[in-house]
Amino acid sequence: MNLDVNKLQETLCSLMCAEVKLRTKNSKLLAIETPFFFADGDPYQIYIKEMPGGQIRLTDMGHTMMHLSYDNDVDKFREGTRGNIFSQIKSETLVDEENGEFYIDTPIESLGFNIFRLGQALTKINDLTFLNRARAESTFYEDLQEQLKKIVSEEKIKKDYYYNEMENSRDYPIDYRIEGKHSPLFLFGIPNKDKARLTTIILERLLRANADFDSILIFSDQGTMPKQDLARLSNAGGEMIASLDAEADFSRKLLRKVSLN
Repeated sequence: MNLDVNKLQETLCSLMCAEVKLRTKNSKLLAIETPFFFADGDPYQIYIKEMPGGQIRLTDMGHTMMHLSYDNDVDKFREGTRGNIFSQIKSETLVDEENGEFYIDTPIESLGFNIFRLGQALTKINDLTFLNRARAESTFYEDLQEQLKKIVSEEKIKKDYYYNEMENSRDYPIDYRIEGKHSPLFLFGIPNKDKARLTTIILERLLRANADFDSILIFSDQGTMPKQDLARLSNAGGEMIASLDAEADFSRKLLRKVSLN
């Protein structure tokens, strides 16, 4: 290797020192300026707090969760799929948390390493917001069920329903059967093109079996569906809702068909 390792070490140290700076926040806190930023351009808030016994605490003072709460329901970060990932992040990075504050207690000699470790943890926690946007399949179904139960009483809902009058009904599950005003309402969640195709097959089988039903199809993101799959599905299905984010549309269309008795 022809690289000058010592020269590279000097260059790396000078660059990293330029990216990390300290300034006095108040008599008890030092603020650390780092190269870590939220998606909207705001910098991470990381502070040094002196603790008893010569330890120092690196802490975000609860700022990360507060920042994310502006556009997200951060309580969901502790539930279901997100909750499992949230716990895994804290375990992997050895970051502690109390009432939304993330922190690491560290000796001074490990300060540099732990600044970047806390930054890594905050970045991974920030990335949980992409589960809202991308709607990973498992999270999509959790969110769908949560929204559904806000609109319709639980006793009217049957999850994973099979229309037993149809041949091989166990091969064609219906996400939800809901008591309808005139006919049973079959609700399908569609997070991806594979589920769109399966739903088309199920609906066509139901129609061939002369099943008496109505249907609502709710997408994770209708705009990502291939046009041919969407066209076939629209021919077989009923009402469509473009996204779980369209909460008012979901509620209106659902209540129009659901029995209120």
